[in-house]
Amino acid sequence: MAAAPRADGSENVIATARHIVRSLATTSEAADDMMRILSAFDRRLSAVPDLFSPSFCAAGEDEAPSSAVDDEAPFSAVDGEAPSSSSVDGEQSEVDARLKAAERVIFHWDPSNPDSLLWDSPDTAAEYLSAVDEVLALTATSRGDLLACAEVTLQISISRLGDEFRHLMIQNTDVLDAENLHDSIQRLFLSFRSPTSDAAAEDVEGSLLSEQCVVARATTIALSETQIPNLIRPEAISDLRQIADRMITAGSRNDLCRVYTSVRCNILADCLTVLGADTVSSKEVRRMEWKTLDKKMKNWMQALKLVVGVISAERQLCEQILAGSDDLKEECFDEVAKFCVMHLLKFGEAIAEGQRSPERLFGILGMYEVLADVLPDIGDLFLGDSKDFICEEVERVLLGMGDAVRGTLVEFGNAIQGETSKKALPGGEIHPLNRYVMNYIKLLVEYSTLLNQLLEDGSIDGRDSSEGGESMTPVAHRVLLLMSYLEVNLEEKSKLYEDAGMQYVFLMNNVLYIVQKVKESELMVLLGDNWVRKRQGQIRQYSMQYLRTSWTKVLSFLKDEGLVGSSHGLSKTVLKEKFKSFNFAFEEIYKTQSAWKVPDPQLRAELRISISEMILPAYRAFLARFGGYLEGAWHSTKYIKYTVEDLEKCLADFFEGLPVPSSHFRRKLSLP
Repeated sequence: MAAAPRADGSENVIATARHIVRSLATTSEAADDMMRILSAFDRRLSAVPDLFSPSFCAAGEDEAPSSAVDDEAPFSAVDGEAPSSSSVDGEQSEVDARLKAAERVIFHWDPSNPDSLLWDSPDTAAEYLSAVDEVLALTATSRGDLLACAEVTLQISISRLGDEFRHLMIQNTDVLDAENLHDSIQRLFLSFRSPTSDAAAEDVEGSLLSEQCVVARATTIALSETQIPNLIRPEAISDLRQIADRMITAGSRNDLCRVYTSVRCNILADCLTVLGADTVSSKEVRRMEWKTLDKKMKNWMQALKLVVGVISAERQLCEQILAGSDDLKEECFDEVAKFCVMHLLKFGEAIAEGQRSPERLFGILGMYEVLADVLPDIGDLFLGDSKDFICEEVERVLLGMGDAVRGTLVEFGNAIQGETSKKALPGGEIHPLNRYVMNYIKLLVEYSTLLNQLLEDGSIDGRDSSEGGESMTPVAHRVLLLMSYLEVNLEEKSKLYEDAGMQYVFLMNNVLYIVQKVKESELMVLLGDNWVRKRQGQIRQYSMQYLRTSWTKVLSFLKDEGLVGSSHGLSKTVLKEKFKSFNFAFEEIYKTQSAWKVPDPQLRAELRISISEMILPAYRAFLARFGGYLEGAWHSTKYIKYTVEDLEKCLADFFEGLPVPSSHFRRKLSLP
């Protein structure tokens, strides 16, 4: 009784391998090489101890191979009659010859040497494809040993075609050119506009706001089909299609899918790396310096828009190359497209989970806008369950970014309140915190439409922030809250100045800066005229308080108290003392307040006019009334040092931020 065939079909495989070697090998060395090639495709062959026995190499070609299918008839009876022995032998001999001819072409190419490529020569490639077609035809009509031989040959040829397919795709890819990619980005999708120099945040010592706020707003540009770069050189598409068709026909659909998706995913991963959108983990994002992270966020926005166009082209590529199977082209496209989208979403998710640092807000808003903008386009690229999955993933990342925006705004408010630097700014100028916050808020308003969607309602921290009962948007409420934090902080910083007059100059400068920023931006629309008029009223109050604290004492020396009314008449001693006191007080104020800085020219002029209206008429009247008593007196110029015109010229130096008094007055003021 014949031994039962092995369950794994080894006897069929071994018999087929022996048949192939008998047919093609002319020497024992050739047979040895042939079996090694075959063993590379099926490990069961290497485990057969007598596979390389010289006896089978010397055997004639007519010897029938041992096989578990020996008992099967090569053909089924037709109409109850068995074909004649001579006709069967003739047909089988013809089929055997066709198979041997195809095998000679296929086995000529060593699968262990992939550097020698069929498609280096179009004629060679055409000959190889014809041989594969012949084997495919034989597998459809042959039986028994010939079918087994044809199937092994087909397996070898399809493996070779898979390698050729991989090489052709890699060699004919265009998108790895960094310069071409850069040009595509500039031409197709995004432009970034940087804030003005004033919008850049200034350092605030010891504060969460100490890092520079570099922001960019992305504006999308419509994509034209003619602008999508070629993913594969057009001349290679036909060759790839021919290989794919044969692999599909041979039943190697899974192998083809694996080769196609691995190559395309690797190429697109390289493409994303060139764009600066390589994979970054949440941990890496948390450790990354702001400048590096800012650049990556901009790169991500660029890459996202570009990838949407590339994925659209990827579908076209699948339809061109994998047209032989609708299911296969959809499966390959899904895998490649999902890879790209998920690759980018991982970075978006890492940003959403990262620190709530104020400088990141505008980058997150920009990313949110771009991702929300491309969501419909991304959804249209997929079908069925894949579409649902991708859209859900995008929406999940958008939700995370929305949470990050709200959390970052809270942290920004905390940072404003927590900025407690104790160093008074020289000259009472505009505080860097004020510049930072107002420019930050000014940029924030540019995202009003998006922020109104992301902020839940108009109440902030459980209280209504509206002024004058006006109905306000969520963004307006948030802006009012942030500005209220700023105003309170500036009020506290004014107390760092020992000179009360300088406190009010500091407040005038900073409140006016806030008003100007509001009036020159969309903040005016949000906050309204009433809010601006209220701050302008505050500036007038600070001005009056400044005049009172700085000049009331100076003005007191120009009163006639103590000069007249005594029985001895006017006291020249008291008069001299009044002139001396006035001169000294004015000179001290001049030395101090000429070093103070009022940047706004209109406010500076108004303050000088207010001082002039308060001091000059009083000095003129006092001088006219009492100056004659000292004329001709010894050292009269020691007491009457200034004319009204001199004082007026001195006032022109006030609030200029001068490091030293004007040289014109050094002699008069007895200054070095």
